[in-house]
Amino acid sequence: MKQTLVGQFFNSIADAGRELLDRGAGKSRSHTIEGVCRDLMTQKGEASGMALAREVVGLWHKAEDDQRLAFMEFLLKEVSLDSEKVDEAVKAYESDKSFENRRALAAALEAPRQELMRRINFAPGGTAAIVDMRKFLVSYLRKKPELRAVDADMQHLLVSWFNRGFLEIEEINWKTPAVVLEKLIKYEAVHEITGWDDLRRRLDQDRRCFAFFHPALPEEPLIFVEVALVKGLAAAVQPLLDLEGERLDPTKADTAIFYSISNCQEGLKGISFGNFLIKQVVSELSAELPNLKHFSTLSPIPGFMKWFAEFEGRTGRLSKDEIDNVKKEMLDKDWFNKEEVSSKIKEPLEQLVAHYLVNEKSRNRPLDPVSRFHLGNGARLERINWLGDISENGMKQSAGLLVNYYYSLKDIERNHEAYINDRQVVASSSILSLAKDN
Repeated sequence: MKQTLVGQFFNSIADAGRELLDRGAGKSRSHTIEGVCRDLMTQKGEASGMALAREVVGLWHKAEDDQRLAFMEFLLKEVSLDSEKVDEAVKAYESDKSFENRRALAAALEAPRQELMRRINFAPGGTAAIVDMRKFLVSYLRKKPELRAVDADMQHLLVSWFNRGFLEIEEINWKTPAVVLEKLIKYEAVHEITGWDDLRRRLDQDRRCFAFFHPALPEEPLIFVEVALVKGLAAAVQPLLDLEGERLDPTKADTAIFYSISNCQEGLKGISFGNFLIKQVVSELSAELPNLKHFSTLSPIPGFMKWFAEFEGRTGRLSKDEIDNVKKEMLDKDWFNKEEVSSKIKEPLEQLVAHYLVNEKSRNRPLDPVSRFHLGNGARLERINWLGDISENGMKQSAGLLVNYYYSLKDIERNHEAYINDRQVVASSSILSLAKDN
């Protein structure tokens, strides 16, 4: 209700501004998205500014892809940095490092498109529109790398607007509005939710689901995590997803397994919420269920098979011939259902996964994105689980193997510091032994 009243209030202001604009400009005013943005940048009145911002939002939602791309080009070329003003501000600051000159330099270094975005954000639905604009922009960055400057400015603003202090955590359950539940089904990115029965199981008595929301997007989850309450570290995901599986009394569980974390908004790519969410959920679960002693993930290894397919040569433990033999055996798409084959390649494949997780790096960080995420949050790489996910996606990504990243409450900060400062992959002795290069 609060959001509705606020929206009605802002819309009434915009309506008043619309009347003023129509009275002053009549039919001569531009109604293209670029033209309205030019008017918006010159308007100083709140009512007229809000009316123009609302018009931009409406035009964006109606625009075809070619019109949207033209708008991005407009943001790049027409409301970009003024190089001459920057040079003048730099010279002034170099000659006199006063507060006024420093402030003038900072202003010169901010592209006018940032102020344009702030003004669009003032409209009802403005935040959602800007998130959608960035979603569109991100999808074109490979084709149009010159637009990265626009993306950087949008991301800079969104990082501030979606600061952790603005986010609200909510537990998702069967009483949650259907519009939100439908979006969980839509956004699940790790283990597909096949329908309402599947969702009901994931929200059952021995399951929990938590999501972050932003006040400007009240019915749009930003990220959500699914949790299974179990005994001991779970080694496979299929039993957790089984609709007919036994329901456990949550007060009898000793472990919370984070088995799926899904980012929902492509327009917020590069803005991390997951680290805050996991720590918040650990706090929430610890308060609700003091019987929980262990917190761990059951995570995919999304980059492994791509790396393995391209890997040539040997590791310290495995010769090139041994690795080639594993690849040969895995050409049979049903290899994991054949005991003779799976038992033969189990040990070398686990060694390869351990090597990949511990030793393969990009810019001195683990090559695998899920590993970077959890190690950066202070988790420990605990255990590799053989054939923990035999779904089509699980086999495609990581040959069916899953990983437990263990969150030891007393070690989280120490592990985080070891990873951030010393670039250390904090792992259990069993994984380190598997990953040894000699």
